Amino acid sequence: MHAERDLPYGVDVQLPSVARMYDHLLDGKDNFAADRTACDSLLKQVPSMKTLALNNRAFLRRVVGVLAREHGIRQFIDHGSGLPTQDNVHQIAQRVDPDARVVYVDTDPIVRSVGGALLETNANTAVLQADMRDTDFIFGSAQVERLIDPDEPVAALFVSVLHCIPDEDRPTELIRRVRARLPKGSVMVICQLVSENAEVRDFVSSFMDQETQGNWGRVRTRDDVRGYYADNGLTPLDPGLVEVSEWRPTTGATAPRQLSFEWEEFGGAGLV
Repeated sequence: MHAERDLPYGVDVQLPSVARMYDHLLDGKDNFAADRTACDSLLKQVPSMKTLALNNRAFLRRVVGVLAREHGIRQFIDHGSGLPTQDNVHQIAQRVDPDARVVYVDTDPIVRSVGGALLETNANTAVLQADMRDTDFIFGSAQVERLIDPDEPVAALFVSVLHCIPDEDRPTELIRRVRARLPKGSVMVICQLVSENAEVRDFVSSFMDQETQGNWGRVRTRDDVRGYYADNGLTPLDPGLVEVSEWRPTTGATAPRQLSFEWEEFGGAGLV
């Protein structure tokens, strides 16, 4: 675990972070007691949480591999990327083409600190500390201007992050803003936590909003995710919008089967 003396300025280790909670679920080391306690409390209500996190990470690996191998994508912007773990986006894409370029975007200063240290020898990869809602800042940043060619296809990743955005910040509008920046042939990868059980949605949303002191949106429904695509003219790639373990399951990384579906990660990839 991080020693507090090594923390970036302003980090409050008593306040759970979504990025660090996810890191704990993936058996990472860059998390703290508050993050682990919050995960333990959630697991009592949604016991599939850890398996869901592992499946979600496996989906990210598969979709990046498919986009690099089958669609020729060589540029990736990973919104709400979280902390580095095994087989990150740049590692997957650069196995296909060493010249593939990746910009990781996350608001957590620990992501910037840890990610920046790990990637300092990789000239085709950068970490940008930014709020994923600030599209103008992201696309105007030195990192994106250096690595992303605006005339070539880009994969804009929003993997398991839109549930962190409250309704008043209009996640569909965020997708529209990013889509407007992408050239033809680009792809948007969008999935988020959903549940068809209102009690699950309300409990998790309330719990996470309280634990993170407002750094949360809500668990939504499958129809909400379908709306992200339909309302922004995104054409889903095969097999469409699905629970993510069902997205091209034979094309790469797999994870344990999710045994209960009180909630799930739902989405896919859409052609711009």
